[in-house]
Amino acid sequence: MKPFCLLLTAGLLAGCAHYQPRTLAPEPAARQWEARRLDDAGLQSFVLTNTAGRWSHWPPEKWEVNALTLAAFYFHPDLNVARAQWLVAGAGITTAGGRPNPVLSGGPGYNFNAAGVTPWMPFGAVDLPLETAGKRGKRIAAAEKASESARWAYLSTAWQLRTGVRAALVELSAADQRVGGLQKLLAAQEQVIHRQEQRVAAGALAASELLPARMALNTTRAELNAAQARLTAARSRLAEAIGLPLAALDGISLPTQFAGTPAADLTSAETRRAALVGRADLRAALADYAASEDNLRLEIAKQYPDVHLNPGYQFDQGDNKWTFGLSLELPVLNQNQGPIAEAKARRELAAAKFIQLQAQTIAAIDRATAALSTARTQVRNDSTLLALAGQRQKSLAAQLKAGAAEPLDLLAAEVESDTLQLTQIEDEAQLQAALGALEDAVQRPSDDFAALQFLPAHFQP
Repeated sequence: MKPFCLLLTAGLLAGCAHYQPRTLAPEPAARQWEARRLDDAGLQSFVLTNTAGRWSHWPPEKWEVNALTLAAFYFHPDLNVARAQWLVAGAGITTAGGRPNPVLSGGPGYNFNAAGVTPWMPFGAVDLPLETAGKRGKRIAAAEKASESARWAYLSTAWQLRTGVRAALVELSAADQRVGGLQKLLAAQEQVIHRQEQRVAAGALAASELLPARMALNTTRAELNAAQARLTAARSRLAEAIGLPLAALDGISLPTQFAGTPAADLTSAETRRAALVGRADLRAALADYAASEDNLRLEIAKQYPDVHLNPGYQFDQGDNKWTFGLSLELPVLNQNQGPIAEAKARRELAAAKFIQLQAQTIAAIDRATAALSTARTQVRNDSTLLALAGQRQKSLAAQLKAGAAEPLDLLAAEVESDTLQLTQIEDEAQLQAALGALEDAVQRPSDDFAALQFLPAHFQP
């Protein structure tokens, strides 16, 4: 008997998990963060493993939105958190599938009236719980839906990272172009003032006439300082969107302009319908509703009590006595009405959240579509005005060559053209922002880059 007990104990201990400590200290974690760079070997391995030869070499010469999105997939802590939450939900399936363990009980008994025989009566019993009404299957189904919801939430986070990288790049590109445009405008205004000063010295212009040009020059200088600060902030936001320290962008070639807007299919009815059923966050909300359904089924099943088998043994003064019992809870005081009501309310809440999210998606699509249309019209108008300004400059240049115009007239036309270019830069940034908002609303990129297809295979939808 003793060897059997020892073997049983050893077997039970062998199946147990053992604690393994993992330290987490703020200083090493901060140093690791500061050491992150885009030439990281782990990033290169991640990209080459998951992009199926899209890049012939890595790292790329120019870090455009697609490459930086992959870097965000690798570095950004938000995706690590979403992945960890998914793993937690997946572990819940194991918990839900666990069967209740039997309970062994025993102890000594003593017969005070025993005569000539040992008065001790040791006994033992086993409680074998048997779940009824398919509770275990319903628990597993609810846990699987919760894991599916966490998986879609992970994919939604991945899409939001792509959206954040693109928005930061648009802001950085606009800021960079604005700095260049303001520097060009500033140079033209300085030439205007220089010409005007020459005319003042020649007595052809009153000194007071210089005031408007000087005020415009001061305004441009202030705008240039603000634009340079905006450029620095945009670089910081891009680094944050990727999950890198700002220093990691030093020496990196970034795009200064975005391509056109091949987004006709993003405004189609087919794309709209696909977004209303296929967005990752909507799929997560549907999974939440399905989980609430299974949880309601589970609470209803809990109305039916589980059965407990109770075989027992007693050694009574030399006699071996065996017993067999059966027990179950009597649902006479309550039939699990409270948890059932809560589960029904949670199901209604999950349905309401899905409808709310779908309504928000519809509004976001409509809002982004209208903004995109307005921005396109404005950019076309800017192009028309710039073309007219260019024609005027050419005409004045020809007149100046023929002696029919003053150099100051040509400089004024140049200032006008530079000002229009600054307006176009801002309007094109608004166009790209509207396009990004539409991409985010339908969760579909306007180019051939599907943001989720380059996640590791086991994380893809």
